[in-house]
Amino acid sequence: MGVRAQQKEKTRRALVDAAFNQLSAERSFSSLSLREVAREANIAPTSFYRHFKDMNELGLTMVDEGGLALRQMMRKGRQRAEAGGSVIRISVDTFMEVLDSNPNVFRILLHERSGTSAPFRAAVAREIEHFISELAHYTEEKAHRNPELARAQAEAMVTLVFNAGAAALDMKKSERKVLADQLVMQLRMVAKGAEVLHQKVDNR
Repeated sequence: MGVRAQQKEKTRRALVDAAFNQLSAERSFSSLSLREVAREANIAPTSFYRHFKDMNELGLTMVDEGGLALRQMMRKGRQRAEAGGSVIRISVDTFMEVLDSNPNVFRILLHERSGTSAPFRAAVAREIEHFISELAHYTEEKAHRNPELARAQAEAMVTLVFNAGAAALDMKKSERKVLADQLVMQLRMVAKGAEVLHQKVDNR
């Protein structure tokens, strides 16, 4: 990559980071202005268009990045569990670590999941589908579930995790710990229920 291409990528990255930094419990992406994002990234507003055609394109990029970052962290959590320990407990702890260190990665998905923009809702739905598909595949391989049951289990687990994440975002650390323990219990109940159904199918 040449120097010019590197600088362009650096500026594009600065714009994405600037938009992420301005998200909060009170501010969704739709409330951000191009000028605010450009100012935070230390570029002229007119330079924005060299990197994104409009704010919607920037937002969709953020949704993609947020979903990918979360999936990568959850993969690492599962890898950590393979070295020893509860997959569910370690995965939940990893998810809570993401909310601690970079809450806006999850916040963009949460805000736009039910936002007014159809393209944004569709983009978040795709990211959630990626979560479900990855978890279903993992469950098929590790727990030897049939595809239909693995899919149902994954859908239930992702729903629980997203709902817990929405509640955890603005909680104190002590409150988040209680929520994490409850989430672990709920996910174990889903896994246990799936195991019972799996055994019933096998015993037919």
